Amino acid sequence: MRRKIPPLQALLCFESAARHASYTHASQELFLSQSAVSRQIQQLENYLNALLFTRTRHGVELTYVGKQYYKSITPYLKGLEQTTLDVIAHKGQGGTLKLGVVPTFATRWLLPKLPSFNQLYPEITIHLETSTRPFLFNDHILDAAIYAGTPQQVEQWPGTYSHFLMHEDVVAVCAPGLIKHYFPEATMINTNSFDLSAQQLIELPLLQQTTRPHIWEEWFNLHPIKHPNPNHGQRHELFSMLAVAANHGMGMALIPQMLIEKELQKGELVMVSTKKLEKKRAYYLMHSSQENSPLIEKFAAWIQKELSNPNPA
Repeated sequence: MRRKIPPLQALLCFESAARHASYTHASQELFLSQSAVSRQIQQLENYLNALLFTRTRHGVELTYVGKQYYKSITPYLKGLEQTTLDVIAHKGQGGTLKLGVVPTFATRWLLPKLPSFNQLYPEITIHLETSTRPFLFNDHILDAAIYAGTPQQVEQWPGTYSHFLMHEDVVAVCAPGLIKHYFPEATMINTNSFDLSAQQLIELPLLQQTTRPHIWEEWFNLHPIKHPNPNHGQRHELFSMLAVAANHGMGMALIPQMLIEKELQKGELVMVSTKKLEKKRAYYLMHSSQENSPLIEKFAAWIQKELSNPNPA
């Protein structure tokens, strides 16, 4: 059954002309004559039965339909080019795994450990794309994603299969200088922890995370402490941003402990309490339920082994 796909040359001419807003620049980029580019785009318009460009004094301009079509086909053309380059680079061996991942987990945990994956599987190339929201595999053209969420959120992610990786333990931390400023007489209970009283915890300024607006309420309920305003304080989107803000004495932050081990070991951050938010969320390796890739299986096995290793990267 013949697929309803226009000729690739026509798509390439359209994409280039749309990107440059010029048939002339497209012809120079594609090493074609301007008339050849014009013919290809006209054939594409006939194929679609839709006008993609209108002429202006300065060149051409996309119509509304043209803008929508350009937006839709561009990631697929880029994906086709990248996949082709990957096959050429790997000479038919191994392949490329396009992986979506939450940003701070990528920079603070995954990337420092990826060299061991590269040594184990030199024939596999990992491409990373970050987001704080659930990935749609079709839209992002991803093979798999590492996602942090609740079991309920994972279950509501349609058309996917999940590998459980680990639970997330969230701790309250701040710079040691912040505690010295507020409570000069406070003493540590071990090398990286205080155990402040309820009244002391209420007095410290809070740092908020935009994607988890109620996390401080959960933490104070755990103690239990009635905080007068648990939603007050600077807001940052990423845990890495919270860690930097806390490190500079701007407030107390709730961050997964696995993401700030280095700061805790160096004494740049300290825990303010022994209580943790445990197993509220977990990390999962997600992929399409229709995807049965040996590359994903190798990556899943590797990351499970890394997680079982207690020694930090």
